[in-house]
Amino acid sequence: MAPEMMVESDLSIVDFGMELVADHTSVVSLNLFVALLCGCIVIGHLLEENRWINESITALVIGLCTGIIILLTTRGKSSHLFLFNEELFFIYLLPPIIFNAGFQVKKKQFFRNIMTIVLFGAFGTLISFCIISLGALHFFQKMNIGSLDLGDYLAIGAIFSATDSVCTLQVLNQDETPLLYSLVFGEGVVNDATSVVLFNAIQNFDLSHMNSSIVLQFIGNFMYLFIASTVLGILVGLLSAYIIKKLYFGRHSTDREVALMILMAYFSYMLAELFYLSAILTVFFCGIVMSHYTWHNVTESSRVTTKHAFATLSFVAEIFIFLYVGMDALDIEKWRFVSHSPGKSIGVSSILLGLVLVGRAAFVFPLSSLSNLTKKSSHEKLNLEQQVTIWWAGLMRGAVSMALAYNQFTRSGHTHLPGNAIMITSTITVVLSSTVLFGMMTKPLIGILLPQPKYTMSMLSSEPSSPKSFIVPLLSNDQNTPSPLGLFLRIPSHTVHHYWRRFDDAFMRPVFGGRGFVPFVPGSPTEDPTQQWQTEEVEAIDESKTILIQTPR
Repeated sequence: MAPEMMVESDLSIVDFGMELVADHTSVVSLNLFVALLCGCIVIGHLLEENRWINESITALVIGLCTGIIILLTTRGKSSHLFLFNEELFFIYLLPPIIFNAGFQVKKKQFFRNIMTIVLFGAFGTLISFCIISLGALHFFQKMNIGSLDLGDYLAIGAIFSATDSVCTLQVLNQDETPLLYSLVFGEGVVNDATSVVLFNAIQNFDLSHMNSSIVLQFIGNFMYLFIASTVLGILVGLLSAYIIKKLYFGRHSTDREVALMILMAYFSYMLAELFYLSAILTVFFCGIVMSHYTWHNVTESSRVTTKHAFATLSFVAEIFIFLYVGMDALDIEKWRFVSHSPGKSIGVSSILLGLVLVGRAAFVFPLSSLSNLTKKSSHEKLNLEQQVTIWWAGLMRGAVSMALAYNQFTRSGHTHLPGNAIMITSTITVVLSSTVLFGMMTKPLIGILLPQPKYTMSMLSSEPSSPKSFIVPLLSNDQNTPSPLGLFLRIPSHTVHHYWRRFDDAFMRPVFGGRGFVPFVPGSPTEDPTQQWQTEEVEAIDESKTILIQTPR
């Protein structure tokens, strides 16, 4: 055999051996990470009744402990099992979380407060963006933290304007506080979309020559992304409803209709990415439309399967995100650059945390007062306690901020500039401190500011998770509150919801299906749907008795 051939053969054997070692290392890392996920679920279950700790904080703490162990075993070389990749977050982890939120959200509460949600999520985010950007520009230039240009300061404003709707889901309960849940989470979805749109616009526009033309282009692009993304999500949701209603896969295989629902949900997100739209808004509204139409077009077994499948995927993705953020917080490479000036890093983190507090307060309280001016009824207005709760619950920063910071200040997960390293470590510090501190205090704060009365009122509309019902106290000391019977029998003759309902029943449901228009198949486990939308079950619960009222539509 020729020497050249022997050398090539030896090299190929070495390469193959290195690939085997790399593959085995990946398998070990995956096994450890899956074991950690299982541990987070078990410990979260054991701490279910704890008023201070939720599963996101549990995953963060476990991630931190795991990072410390990995640091010790690798002698300070690494603290995590995987390199953080913003594509992994935006393409694989975020879609199931946002879709499930739209799929499970209480639509009546959400759309009843849509103007306040848009006010907080869009205009409020812009106010917070301006305050954080200007504050960072003012303070960081005096601290001389590194070579940051105007685009970096504006990116900092977009990064820290993004609230953590994932952690908010863990903290608030939409059955106990439906109004607050719909406002905070609805604002969180619009806020995340606005922050990502702002961040992308900052990266795409030439900010060295700022003029009125650039500002108008920015505003036009912003409005286009919002409208186009929402319309795309609605269209994909309607398409899935029409296909499943027309073909009715459940006659032959429930697996096909379940698979089609899951794939169409993910298709809406990737389609938005393909057309450079806001995928967060697209998949959220696709989830709302699919829960209103598509979900009612499948068999009963498929309804149960899809409901739990979407919830499970969302749950695992949430735990994955917080577990990794906890491990990545101890990445030695990033902290090495700031080890020479720890005081400067702490100062930057403190300033950013203070700007987050001020930036959120600057729009929550003024915009709440503005929103109250449009409310006629006193119980629809936000009082001071509710405003403080909304302000506090939206202070948490999470994986969206992390992903945007990595995109702006690193290359492939690595950074070699001191200024960029300080911004990465400061982002990690703000995410950890806000999630742990504000997350732990949110439940007790809600208990203090908004104590649950003995007889509570909550509205459970036509969501996948529950039948349509209205639970109110039979006795009330509020003279402005109408009687339960009057509240139940009141017909919204001049409201947007009333006209939408008429349009939906007359035009949309006959074409796209939904409650009341699903073809009934003899022998199918699906109950007769014509009885579901012709009557509305209303439960008025007292401490000692339950009254059931049937009211025809």
